[in-house]
Amino acid sequence: PVLLRAFPQGLVAHDPEHARDLRLAHEVWEDSQLGSHPDPALHTAWVRFVLTRTLEFPEAIIAQGQAIPSTLRVPVPELGEVLAPDQVIRTPGGRDAAGSSRLLIQVYSPGQGLERAVAGRHWKASPQTRMTELLRGLRGQGLHAHLGLVTNGEHWMLVSTAADEAVGYASWYAPLWLEEPLTIRAFRSLLGLRRFFGVPDRDTLEALLSESASAQEEVTDQLGYQVRRAVEVLVRALDEADKDQQRTLLRDVPDTQLYEAAVTVMMRLVFLFAAEERGLLLLGDPLFDQHYAVSTLRARLREAADLHGEEVLERRFDAWCRLLATFRAVRAGIRHDRLILPAYGGSLFDPDRFPFLEGREVGTSWMTTPTQSLPVS
Repeated sequence: PVLLRAFPQGLVAHDPEHARDLRLAHEVWEDSQLGSHPDPALHTAWVRFVLTRTLEFPEAIIAQGQAIPSTLRVPVPELGEVLAPDQVIRTPGGRDAAGSSRLLIQVYSPGQGLERAVAGRHWKASPQTRMTELLRGLRGQGLHAHLGLVTNGEHWMLVSTAADEAVGYASWYAPLWLEEPLTIRAFRSLLGLRRFFGVPDRDTLEALLSESASAQEEVTDQLGYQVRRAVEVLVRALDEADKDQQRTLLRDVPDTQLYEAAVTVMMRLVFLFAAEERGLLLLGDPLFDQHYAVSTLRARLREAADLHGEEVLERRFDAWCRLLATFRAVRAGIRHDRLILPAYGGSLFDPDRFPFLEGREVGTSWMTTPTQSLPVS
C-alpha cells in the first residue's frame, strides 16, 4: 500500500542511455575484478558511477575523507574498533554536517560478502551488522541517521533503522540490473536523489520505510486471522476423525492440548514456508519438491482438484501424511543416496510431543511404534 501511494504512476521509466553506460561501466569493473590484479581505482570509480550516474547524487553532496564529521563515528572500545562511514550523502546546504546526513555509505572489496565476517578484523561481524550497529550507535548519540548503504560493488544493501522497532534490509545485485531492468528501476526509484530531496517529507525514503513498518500491523492481523481459521479447520478435521473412531482417538487428549497441537502445526508450516523461501531447505530438488516441500503441495492439490473434482480431495488423506513425513524429516534428517537433509532437531518438530497427530497413543515413540495416520482430508 505504501509503494502504491508513493508511486501512483509506477517506478521511474527505463532509461536506455543510462542502461548502455551502466553495462559498459559494469563490464570494465567486472573484467578488472576477475583479473589477476584487480584495480582498486576501478572499484572506486564503479561505486562512484553508481552513486553519481545511477542514483544521480551530485558530487557536491557526497562527503568523504576529512569532509565526514567526526560525530559520525561510533567507538566500540570493548572490541577495539571504531565504526564510521566511508561516504555520506548530505542535505545540500545543510548547516549541521552531521545532522544533515541522509545516507551513510560503506564500501568493501569485491571479495567481501556483505553477510560474512570481515576478514582480518578483531570483531568477527559482517558489513551488514557493522552498518546496523553504526546507525544504532548514532541514534544513541542523538543523531538521526536512519539509512545506510553497504556495497562490495556487486551486492548493494540498504540498511534501515527508520522504524523504531526493527532493522530492515533490502538488497540489489548489479548483474541483475543488466538482466532484469525492473531491478535497476526499483533501485533508482527508492534510492535516487529525488527520493531524498525532490519529494514532500512524507514521501522521502525514510518516511516510506517508517510508514511501511506501521502497515505491517495490518499484515500481521491478516496472518493471525488466517492462522486462526486454519486452526479451526484442523481441529474440526481431528474431531471428525475422532468421531469416526468412536471417540477413542482423542479420549486422553484435553481440549487445551488439542488446540496447542493445532497451533504447533501452523507454526511448523509458517517456519517451513519461510525456510523454503530463503533457500534453507532442498526446494528445487525434484524428489524434495514432489514428496516433502510444503511450498509445492498446494499446487499439486489444486491440480488434482481440477482434474478429478474437489469432492475427491475430501476422501483423500495423503497430504496430511506428507506433512507428517516432512515434519519428521526436518527433525531427524534424511540420509538417502538421492536425498540428504541434515537433522535439525528442536522441540517444534518433535513427533512425540503430540503423538495423536500421527494416530499414536501417549507415551509411544515414533521410532518404534507404527502409526495409524489420521484421516485428515
